[in-house]
Amino acid sequence: MLPTSARLLRLLGLLQTQRDWSGPQLAARLEVSARTVRNDVEKLRALGYPVHSTTGVAGGYRLGSGAALPPLLLDDDEAVAVAVGLRSAAGGTVAGIEETSVRALAKLEQVLPSRLRHRVAALAGAVVALPGTGPAVDAGVLTAIAGAIRAHERLRFDYADHEGAATRRDTEPHRLVHTGRRWYLVAWDVTRDDWRTFRVDRITPKIPTGPRFVPRDPPDPDIGGYVSRRTAQALWRHHARVRLHAPIAAVQDRLTPAIGTCEPIDDEHCLFTTGADTLPMLALYLGMLDVDFDVLDPPELRAALADLGARYTRAATPPERQQGGHTDVAGQ
Repeated sequence: MLPTSARLLRLLGLLQTQRDWSGPQLAARLEVSARTVRNDVEKLRALGYPVHSTTGVAGGYRLGSGAALPPLLLDDDEAVAVAVGLRSAAGGTVAGIEETSVRALAKLEQVLPSRLRHRVAALAGAVVALPGTGPAVDAGVLTAIAGAIRAHERLRFDYADHEGAATRRDTEPHRLVHTGRRWYLVAWDVTRDDWRTFRVDRITPKIPTGPRFVPRDPPDPDIGGYVSRRTAQALWRHHARVRLHAPIAAVQDRLTPAIGTCEPIDDEHCLFTTGADTLPMLALYLGMLDVDFDVLDPPELRAALADLGARYTRAATPPERQQGGHTDVAGQ
């Protein structure tokens, strides 16, 4: 059996790893009796840790929130993950936490064993982070949104559009998504009766939050892919549908949600829906798929493809066979 002090630390660590524990579960993990578990819980309470307990068949123990933050007991991998996360947060896209992240990282690295400090230092020395190019979001806004999501409470906020004009939104928040450049909120818009994606840097929450709601089924099981598709499509000036002369299995590894969506037509063809800022850019990308295709719409895309094809034909023709900047077709 572990000495009492070591066992108390182990018990505290277990209570921090999951929300609820039964007495027999803790006894089995600590290799002690249920009575010893009860005595150790009382000792933790005497030290100021708010350990709640319930009786009955579904009874057990839960570590509650107290007036002060209890020490966190982390295993090696957890400690390295927290240190790397804090280092990233110090230069990330959440405004107002840079200095706090540096202070927390300094405290953590001070108590890390040397073997873990070497791992963290190796990662820091090997990784070069590109400066964030997206807008910074306020940490308080993220916290307010995350709290509403966790509590299943309606979130009201002012939302600024591209021109800066604000509209009031009443939503059932579902998830926060970080794309690497921007933060987005996926939520059910109560007024518009539909799912919407909002940029968090344009959100001004109204506190307190609204009434509780029953969570709806998400618009897509892959929320990250859903946001990627929605944000990409919102930026496209031109949209297109093309029939690819290839089975979907042959091309789907080359297509991401940010590029477009693909669905099978038959064993030899699939329908690709995509878009781009310009028609020449769209024509260029379709050629890079390296499969034959038919343009279903828009018709203007065919002209862009013809112009691109003519340009490639001229580039592939030796200069001595070109006249006046155009290919000498008769000499071929």
